[in-house]
Amino acid sequence: MHPKLFIFLQYITPQHLLSRAAGWLAETRIGGIKNPFTKWFVEKYEVNMSEAQEEDYTAYTCFNDFFTRALKEGARPIVEGEKTIAGCADGAISQLGEIHNGRIFQAKGQDYSLLELVGGDPEVAAQFTGGKFATVYLSPKDYHRVHMPLDGVLQRMIYVPGELFSVNTTTAENVPRLFARNERLVCIFDTAAGPMAMVLVGAMIVAAIETVWAGQVAPLKRQVRTTRYDEQKPIELKKGEEMGRFKLGSTVILLFGADKVDWLESLEASTPVKMGEHFGDLIQ
Repeated sequence: MHPKLFIFLQYITPQHLLSRAAGWLAETRIGGIKNPFTKWFVEKYEVNMSEAQEEDYTAYTCFNDFFTRALKEGARPIVEGEKTIAGCADGAISQLGEIHNGRIFQAKGQDYSLLELVGGDPEVAAQFTGGKFATVYLSPKDYHRVHMPLDGVLQRMIYVPGELFSVNTTTAENVPRLFARNERLVCIFDTAAGPMAMVLVGAMIVAAIETVWAGQVAPLKRQVRTTRYDEQKPIELKKGEEMGRFKLGSTVILLFGADKVDWLESLEASTPVKMGEHFGDLIQ
């Protein structure tokens, strides 16, 4: 399909209606529907079922259970070291680098506002001004649970309503402010590197976003909602622990403050990454 037609169709498609319909289909337990569809998906996207705890795709109660499947123990070793940052998800680097003048690079000719990304709160945005970002795209074949890059204590969670454009390369290069206009969940943690944000971005046919502490968070009512955790019993997660998952896949954006971390020099746009691998280091 021509890129311009692909983008045009996304603008006119009832994105939320389509995504919720996909969510219903992904939850069906009717074997005559889920098994043929899951088989097609495994073959189409060459999903590696040998690393899944349950290798038989027909054993999952619904497509979403298959899509958010757990991996076998040891399938993703977590990089050791107090100063090392672990990859948060399987996927590929979309972009990474520095946050310049409150703007984050999206793709050629496109960037977006840090303030808008985190839901419009200047206090939150200020923590990452001049810092580092990394955007990881999870393709359909990937493992779709998201894990902690560092030990962290949850401070707040911000649900930001928005559109549901696709988040692939074509869309990133052609839809202005893509990641700051899509539905997203901003999770702020206190870490050894100071504040860290993990932004889970929704996309076309992404039926829901879940966290391990709150369950399904999106979709919600169409308004920004902030939940504070720093005044409650602390929610502490260790490096490598699961923090959330996508029911159908999307993108994770990591944010750190100024002069706090360095990404590995080998990482660049399109670099494939795995959860738990060495991703960067804390600045001494």
